[in-house]
Amino acid sequence: MRDERLQPLFRPVSALSGVGPKAEGLLTKLVLPAGANPPATLIDLLLHLPSAIVDRSARRTISDTHEGMIATIAVRIIDVRGLEGARHGRPIRITAEDDTGELQIVYFNARPDWLGAVAREGEKVVVSGKIELWNGQRQMVHPDYAVPLASAHTIPRFERIYPLTAGLSPKLVRKAMSAALGEMPSLPDWLDRAVPSLAGLPAFAEALSALHGQENAPAPDPSARRRLAYDEILSAQLALALIRHFSITGRGVARAIEGHRAQKVMDGLPFSLTGAQIRAHQEIRADLGSTNRMVRLIQGDVGAGKTLVALLAMADMAEAGAQSALMAPTEVLARQHFETLSRFAQPAGLQVAILTGREKGSVRTQTLAGLADGSIDIVVGTHALIQDGVGFKALGLAVIDEQHRFGVGQRLKLSDKGAAVDLLAMTATPIPRTLVMAWYGDLDVSKLDEKPAGRKPIDTRALPMERLDAVVDRLRAALEAGAKGYWICPLVEESDESDLTAAIERHEALQRAMGPTLAGKIALVHGRMKGEEKDAAMAGLKDGTSQLLVATTVVEVGVDVRDATIMVIEHAERFGLSQLHQLRGRIGRGDEASTCLLLYAAPLGATAQARLEAMRETNDGFVLAERDLDLRGAGDVLGTRQSGFKDFEVADAALDRDLIAVAHDDARLMVSQDPHLRSERGKALRLLLQLFRRDSAVRLMQSG
Repeated sequence: MRDERLQPLFRPVSALSGVGPKAEGLLTKLVLPAGANPPATLIDLLLHLPSAIVDRSARRTISDTHEGMIATIAVRIIDVRGLEGARHGRPIRITAEDDTGELQIVYFNARPDWLGAVAREGEKVVVSGKIELWNGQRQMVHPDYAVPLASAHTIPRFERIYPLTAGLSPKLVRKAMSAALGEMPSLPDWLDRAVPSLAGLPAFAEALSALHGQENAPAPDPSARRRLAYDEILSAQLALALIRHFSITGRGVARAIEGHRAQKVMDGLPFSLTGAQIRAHQEIRADLGSTNRMVRLIQGDVGAGKTLVALLAMADMAEAGAQSALMAPTEVLARQHFETLSRFAQPAGLQVAILTGREKGSVRTQTLAGLADGSIDIVVGTHALIQDGVGFKALGLAVIDEQHRFGVGQRLKLSDKGAAVDLLAMTATPIPRTLVMAWYGDLDVSKLDEKPAGRKPIDTRALPMERLDAVVDRLRAALEAGAKGYWICPLVEESDESDLTAAIERHEALQRAMGPTLAGKIALVHGRMKGEEKDAAMAGLKDGTSQLLVATTVVEVGVDVRDATIMVIEHAERFGLSQLHQLRGRIGRGDEASTCLLLYAAPLGATAQARLEAMRETNDGFVLAERDLDLRGAGDVLGTRQSGFKDFEVADAALDRDLIAVAHDDARLMVSQDPHLRSERGKALRLLLQLFRRDSAVRLMQSG
């Protein structure tokens, strides 16, 4: 049940004076995200903040204005032309003046009777709008305001500008916003004012009032937006903390593990684990031995050895008598994992199988039988794992690779194939700490921040496309010497078709340029190919049948050719920093020196230049992730946003990263002390959860 104090804010916007059915539909379209249940409510409207504030308070003279300025000027109308032809699409041109010069006021497709005083010669009027230059003369096209001098006070001094949708007038939005502010109830404060960074923030209602303001109120103090940003972040972090507490605490199976099978895996390795891998394995084993369900994220840079850590967890699970499933987003990646796990699992006697859409007939039947009778310890697969008909004797561990590429429902569906299933998520995309908290606040995090011994830093260089011929010459010499590598084709636009065309054309051009001896050693792989064809192309690079793989970004994650030492990324300026780093991570996986060439089209914009410089400066994915956040904002650091994650309406994960850290700690502490939110502050926080539609966490808490 929603708290009765909030009922006024959850009335539909049609409850406001002047908002009829049509306006309600437009306001709903404006303020609710796609797919949300209409109609919009008053709180939805109030959380739709202005994007700018126009200052119309200063009176200007005509000569004091410049192109692009929004100016408010008192003028006298001296000439009006075009009234008689306005209905035929011709412009109405009005000449106005003050003591310093002339201004042309222009209207297109305007009815003369709408223009009022501005269309009468000799009238003194005040106009406010954007100054433009046309043939060297100042003009104002369709002024925002044009009123008689005596009505100048009706022009707002500081006007809030809201994002709009077609058919919705700024006047109606401002009027509705003002009316909604008047319905704001008195609410208790849910902030912990003992936290220094929160002490100076205004109350929730005061922040809304300052942001929407009155027409004569100047720009609000930045603390008003920060207050609402913190409230939104805290509601999300509190919901995650509650979900974690009530779905994890005491809901797991304490596994009896001595570590014999994991030790056999480690004894069979041709290399030593890094300190970070050992630490992550210890953290996972502690989780598995607890009565709480494990929900952990392994965050590792490219080549840091996440799959091996997952295998050690699977070995522990097998020792405890349970099965494990690893779900990967693509068949290429699933087969890569299957190959790696099969090789390293053998010394421990672990039975590993694969299940994708490609497994048919008797092979599929045999795998399903092995999962059902428990003879298969580990299964690797794609979405095929969550289909009906796939059953386990005792699924104990679900491992989700590149988990941001799966929806929440898909992850849960795999977990539902067993009882009290522990969850281990993996991502090869280094994510800034603040975004880990924002997106994965309900997960514990193990960070693999060490590379295996012997890995050399990749020599990364940026070259203009004009040097393409020289790059091809150097590449030919390297291939003749036996080198292997990748040539990544550019992202042309959001279209598989155009990206595919670019890859095919580059493949043909390189075959011609390399000559008959090497032409057959250049393979092509792209997203339109069938799984078997992709596998064959990848296998060819591995076994030496081919030496250069021309590819779209299909090789971004998971392709493991240890002796590949060359990466050429064409039009690197079109890729995000995170994606460039992922692509570079396909080379330098052995102990040979490797080179990454970033080809760009000049001139570079400031952001693209900063990206390429960052790539040259460091091989550390975590450093690059923070840099990416600075350059792009939180926008899409993952490349693909986590399905099911609701974007913030007010908060900005890049701008408000300090608030995310505070809210994360605040929420976890609150839930540890008062999980049912029964204290005075806890009751206030229930209101916060309801305001930001995190009611599901309240329901979970109540069902306990």
